[in-house]
Amino acid sequence: MRKILFRYLIKEIYPVFFVVTFVFLFIAITTKIMSLTEMVVSHGASALQVLKILFFVIPEVLLFSLPAATLISVLIAFLRLSSDNEIIALKASGIGLYQMMPPVVIFSAAVAVISFFVSMFLVPWGNRNLERILFQLVKTKADIGIKERVFCEPFKDIIFYVNHFSPEQGIMKGVFVVDKRNKNEISSIIAEQAEIASYPKKNIVIFHFAKGTIFTVDKDYNSVRTIEFQTYDLNLNLNKMGKSLLLRKKPKEMGIKELLKEIKREDISKIKHNLAVIELMERFSIPLAVFLMGIIGAPLGMQIKAKTRSVGVGIGLVVFVIYYICLAGAKSICETGIIPPFFGMWIPDIFLFLACIYFIKASEEEKQISFGS
Repeated sequence: MRKILFRYLIKEIYPVFFVVTFVFLFIAITTKIMSLTEMVVSHGASALQVLKILFFVIPEVLLFSLPAATLISVLIAFLRLSSDNEIIALKASGIGLYQMMPPVVIFSAAVAVISFFVSMFLVPWGNRNLERILFQLVKTKADIGIKERVFCEPFKDIIFYVNHFSPEQGIMKGVFVVDKRNKNEISSIIAEQAEIASYPKKNIVIFHFAKGTIFTVDKDYNSVRTIEFQTYDLNLNLNKMGKSLLLRKKPKEMGIKELLKEIKREDISKIKHNLAVIELMERFSIPLAVFLMGIIGAPLGMQIKAKTRSVGVGIGLVVFVIYYICLAGAKSICETGIIPPFFGMWIPDIFLFLACIYFIKASEEEKQISFGS
């Protein structure tokens, strides 16, 4: 009887899981394609480069979709059993929630292991290769990271803000640039106009500024120099920048050992330390969230009274959105250090754990949530 029930529940769960995962991936990739179209049309990125970008983005999108897919698949399976009165029949046969949970626990644990593998290995690998592809694009098209009326950092330690930008002509108007490459001083450039000239064979990009002012401040803010100019050239050697960029990994590109070394660095700033800890904790907290999402789906699905599966999808998405908001909020707070990242990054999982207890107890008391007649 147990083997029959196990196979029956698994057959109810896994088809929905694959469908939901595919839908999430499709939506995310479609969204990416829309934004990457501009890179092809305006910036000359090749179709092969776009395909590579999409391929390396998949691991992070997959990690994002697994918690929602796990919750919705289990929720819909038990919602279907509940709406067809099969839950009542099972309870009449002496099979309660706890007897139905083993296949759910095994399924949730299996997906959690997959998400752990994706989080630990595939996401850092994808982010690292994505960084390389984007750098190659920057080498051939320097203007690819510059957007109108947005503070952006297309090159390491160089921040741009432009009021108007024409990618076709490579001309920017109303330009504000902060150059932090020199550790002893910071230069701010304000110019009426700037033009981009790239030399891919030499790996050099030159920004020709016209009619502006340069403000230079030393690192201790003790002295300020002001220089007015009619023309000024800002030269960037992409070979030198590329070596430092590709050698200095970001937390999202690091493995576990690299993150631990980053955290133990004595000369690291507080913000960078917090970012490394946040990334490390997230690698473990998301797989646990996947497992807890699956556990929540069973008692929640048993309590819902609805005739359509869309209700289950909607409720699952609401729970997932609440979790995701908690995760994003925890990351923002932990980054500032208000809450220690070692604790703060587990707050969303604590929320899910408490939700598990609540829904299991509510299911034992046979509380029901009704949607429609």
